[in-house]
Amino acid sequence: MTSLADIRSTFLDYYKRQGHQVVASSPLVPRNDPTLMFTNSGMVQFKNLFTGLEHRDYKRAVTSQKCVRAGGKHNDLDNVGYTARHLTFFEMLGNFSFGDYFKEDAIPFAWELLTKDFGIDKSRLLTTVYHNDDEAFDLWKKIGVPEDRIIRIATDDNFWQMGPTGPCGPCTEIFFDHGDHIWGGPPGSPEEDGDRFIEIWNVVFMQNEQFADGTMTPLDMQSIDTGMGLERIASLLQGSNSVYETDLMRALIGASANATGVDPDGDQAVHHRVIADHLRSTSFLIAEGVMPSNEGRGYVLRRIMRRAMRHAHLLGAKDPVMHRLVPELVQQMGAAYPELVERKATIAETLLGEEERFRQTLDRGLKLLSDEASGLSEGQSLSGDAAFKLYDTYGFPLDLTQDALRDRGILVDTDGFDAAMAQQKAKARAAWVGTGETADAAVWFDIADTHGTTDFLGYETETAEGQVLALVADGAQVAKAAKGKVQIVLNQTPFYAESGGQVGDTGLIRTDTGQASVTDTRKEAGLFIHIAEVSEGEIKTGQGAELIVDHARRTDIRANHSATHLLHEALREALGDHVAQRGSLNAPDRLRFDFSHGKGLSLAELRKVEADVNAMIRQNTPVETRIMTPDDARAMGAQALFGEKYGDEVRVVSMGRADTGKGADGQTYSIELCGGTHVRQTGDIGAFVTLGDSASSSGVRRIEALTGQAAMDYLQAQDHRLAQVALALKAQAADVPDRVKALLDERKALANEVAQLRRELAMGGGAGESAAQVEINGICFMGQVMTGVSGKDLPALVDQFKDKVGSGVVVLIADTGGRAAVAAGVTGDLTDRISAVDILRAVTPELGGKGGGGRPDMAQGGGASVENADAALAAAKQVLETL
Repeated sequence: MTSLADIRSTFLDYYKRQGHQVVASSPLVPRNDPTLMFTNSGMVQFKNLFTGLEHRDYKRAVTSQKCVRAGGKHNDLDNVGYTARHLTFFEMLGNFSFGDYFKEDAIPFAWELLTKDFGIDKSRLLTTVYHNDDEAFDLWKKIGVPEDRIIRIATDDNFWQMGPTGPCGPCTEIFFDHGDHIWGGPPGSPEEDGDRFIEIWNVVFMQNEQFADGTMTPLDMQSIDTGMGLERIASLLQGSNSVYETDLMRALIGASANATGVDPDGDQAVHHRVIADHLRSTSFLIAEGVMPSNEGRGYVLRRIMRRAMRHAHLLGAKDPVMHRLVPELVQQMGAAYPELVERKATIAETLLGEEERFRQTLDRGLKLLSDEASGLSEGQSLSGDAAFKLYDTYGFPLDLTQDALRDRGILVDTDGFDAAMAQQKAKARAAWVGTGETADAAVWFDIADTHGTTDFLGYETETAEGQVLALVADGAQVAKAAKGKVQIVLNQTPFYAESGGQVGDTGLIRTDTGQASVTDTRKEAGLFIHIAEVSEGEIKTGQGAELIVDHARRTDIRANHSATHLLHEALREALGDHVAQRGSLNAPDRLRFDFSHGKGLSLAELRKVEADVNAMIRQNTPVETRIMTPDDARAMGAQALFGEKYGDEVRVVSMGRADTGKGADGQTYSIELCGGTHVRQTGDIGAFVTLGDSASSSGVRRIEALTGQAAMDYLQAQDHRLAQVALALKAQAADVPDRVKALLDERKALANEVAQLRRELAMGGGAGESAAQVEINGICFMGQVMTGVSGKDLPALVDQFKDKVGSGVVVLIADTGGRAAVAAGVTGDLTDRISAVDILRAVTPELGGKGGGGRPDMAQGGGASVENADAALAAAKQVLETL
């Protein structure tokens, strides 16, 4: 095995041959476990399958799961760089059985993979079993492992539990002996912490359920959960006992050495190791939308980033380093994890911005640390007050101070640090309560002081799981809430809290004992407060909860909010740079935008603004989000929202392509500071229609507008109204045919505009799921399911998509009132290899049809229903795969 990619694919392919479903890695921010800060093992995404709460169409699975261990219970941050096997980011190879096979298959699978597919010397492997697990012992013995290399372990090292109660079971672990030239003893011996015998695989036999009274009973569904660190097995197969000697890590360490000009080996090796590891964890977290902050996951990310940046500083780097290493990481891991490729620019920009901010305070902070620790010797402790001053004034997390003092053997008074932190919170609380807020508002500060602030997940998802931290009814905390009104606080939430003109989300919160309808979401003291009404059962504090945002409502809000940004810039272009936002409302049914301007808009000005916004929508360009300081954002031309207060960092939302130089990059149309939720591409807005402008106050105008389906409905209503007027005039005034003709012409023009907008909406992504381009057998394929278009529209749309891809195959399926219409197109350069008719004949049977006809470059057909549209598109792809 020469690379991590080879090892990963060998593992996945082996278990695929054994009937396992290859399942993609789940996100690092877990959506189904509110107790976890980050995904830390392969079983996290399958938790509900093991407990029986969820069922899928497979009972065997295999994954390579990306994991981060840098916070909470599983925190390897302090050891990274200093040991041969600790990492904050790693990939966990795992195979899983959900009530299918058990020990008698899991153990032979593992042995065959390691000794045959990976070619590991059997004589250098030993195993451990739980002390009373005779079945596992006998299976290892039967497979050929000598008894003296099967070690019984009586501790919980070989017994796994999901929690104090619930599924649990014994483990068997597989160790590799690196040889007697390395210090250390086998598991269970006094020298087990050495590096000679390294655990490479853990197999959990999930066979029991434990109850609160300590009793256990066998589970009806006995399952398998395994985990093998990709980096650990790679180091072994590449002839080393260090995860930092793998091909991937050596490449990243080499990039660090090139960027700093410092040799990667010798005394400086630990610094390069920290940088290489932390580059991976920070880049993957940023790729998933986690951004550095002073709270929650963002705070852990910031700690990791700043720890790496301090080690770059210790290497003598005078300029930011981390962002320069991103291309090498993408080169090494982008094929397996395309999100790194997609967000490469955002990752580099975020790393650069954070390092520039940190370097502004690093020298002063390190000088203060040096002064405070100058009189201390090995074994003594830095005072908690000094450590807190570094945290409070210079943004040094406690672990960064501890890491900086590690080499001198100086400790930190953590109790004193905690006391100083508590004292600051008490002062902040007293100041907050005394600001004139209502007396019962202090309850939110009490909750925030006890549990911390809410972690917002809603930029990336609309569903998640959370834990109920507090319930408030009639201004006081309660332990549970039955039917009636209640305010719910959770540790994390996808619900957006009203802010910056965007209304709060609504939706559902479900627990094992009840359900509540969320009617609004607001924010106080850093908490997201879900204003709700319990509709079933009761909600209790401490419960896990399923959180579901109203998707349709959020979709409409996003479209209106994003259109507001485009409207702001269109007004500035039409009326002048004096235009500035003076308020807004982004609701599901409409948008409202107040702006500084001294007089009403003419019809021509209003139509120009409307046309410019729709032009940006039709571009269908990605909406990008970046994190930076307010000063940096304003320097690149970002517009701030009127009346908003900004902290040290802001989200900058960019969208649209300008025809002339605009913005820092000379291309971006709209750049604004904004914390709201937005569409992924401008085409998702669909269409934009103004309802007119009016005076809001002295020197302030107001525009109200509609987007998406609401805009289409409005245009159609206007069309109908004009048609009615035309008919009335025709009946009552036969002597004015010219007037009637003009009205009919106007009606026709409006009808054509509606039809044109519908086609543009389809091309922009608003009429269905955005078309995904994939390459199959060297051919570009685009497939899309559409609504709101007719079968006769499909050929023209196919031709437009063909022009867009240049060379490839396009399949469009339209829902035409319950039936399906299909069109397939092949660009001229490919018709000698594949015919549109052949593709159509593969697609229509999946839709309940019997084929169709046409030419090699264009064919049409139909079916009974679009219900199996995904299978139909898959059939089209199969034709290309078998060429």
